[in-house]
Amino acid sequence: MTAPAVGGGVVPTPKSRRAPRVLFLTHTGRIGGAETCLLAIAPAFAAPAGASSILLFQDGALRDRLNALGMEVLLARKPLDLRAIRRDGGLLRTLPRLGGMAGLVRQIRTLASRHDLIYCNSQKSFVLGALASRTGGAKLLWHLHDILDRSHFGRAQIALVVALANRRAARVVAPSQAVADAFVAAGGCASLVTVVPNGVPPPRVVRGADARAALRQGLGLPEGFVFGVFSRLAPWKGQHIALDALALLPDATCIIAGCALFGEDDYGRVLHAQAARLGVASRVRFLGHREDVPTLMQAVDVVVHPSIDPEPFGLTLVEAMLAATPVIASRAGAAAEILDGGQVGTLVPPGDASALAVALARVRAQPERLAPVVAAARLRAERHYGVERLRGDIGDIVRAVVDR
Repeated sequence: MTAPAVGGGVVPTPKSRRAPRVLFLTHTGRIGGAETCLLAIAPAFAAPAGASSILLFQDGALRDRLNALGMEVLLARKPLDLRAIRRDGGLLRTLPRLGGMAGLVRQIRTLASRHDLIYCNSQKSFVLGALASRTGGAKLLWHLHDILDRSHFGRAQIALVVALANRRAARVVAPSQAVADAFVAAGGCASLVTVVPNGVPPPRVVRGADARAALRQGLGLPEGFVFGVFSRLAPWKGQHIALDALALLPDATCIIAGCALFGEDDYGRVLHAQAARLGVASRVRFLGHREDVPTLMQAVDVVVHPSIDPEPFGLTLVEAMLAATPVIASRAGAAAEILDGGQVGTLVPPGDASALAVALARVRAQPERLAPVVAAARLRAERHYGVERLRGDIGDIVRAVVDR
């Protein structure tokens, strides 16, 4: 198997004499989109025992999940809290003030001497991995999960990570063309980038109207039209746009599943206040973090993905497609790629609550016309966004980088 590169070529995949020894780095112990992708990839590197390992800069639920997959999980000797570095903050200003950074770089360098490849699963871990990497030592791969533009990152921060990638990285993996294009537009070398879409395991699908009604009743959802938003709580994820749209749709109900993960707790309070101000508090359910999102998606009439900034990928879009539930998403970033330009879902302008309300009203008025769209969406998700395909593509890239 080979993986397409941005420049139009392919990544060669010569045969390895043994399984590559990979040191994965990730800066958080919490589970977000990037960490979910890591959990999908990890089983491909879990055997033979001791060949690969994962270093977490902080402990958390991710450690238990990785251990359950058979991975060797290591912790930073001195936990390094990188939450002080915000997506829109100054990396250069913050890093020097973080106690323990030099010690962590030394720890990474020592571990890297026993591995063939350093696999950085986040932007923050990539910076430290690049600082720890040596010429002639373990090669460096960056799995870039962000769109590098000024809507989230400072100019100096973008310049730093792009310069490090051009100088140190053997390969940059992007989950979408939107991520790859932004990296190149920021000065990244196009020949470094390979687009590998994320993979999502298929859910157990509930079939039949009676089964769906029983599922909704068991979840305590009301009768009538219900739409759901499934994402961590963050202003750029656009839950406030969904509430504005709800205010324009009498008798509709909205469920919002997700919690703040990376220092954005105030946004949850803002959403509750907004619901009260709009008079929709009785028609919105804030469910917090849920482990049963694929099941919840099958209980709603439509899944809404209202991001106001470009989305690097959008796992919940694929989850909804696999759950055979209609999707409405902002036309920003990878959403248009995943929904095939609107062929297997509805795209609306980002930040436009009125357009979202109109799209929701159309779904409510003519649900039967969506059956072929939903079927096509599920087929597309199965063909392009499967977990086994993701593992195979990443495995090929890792072997090609190590053997080169």
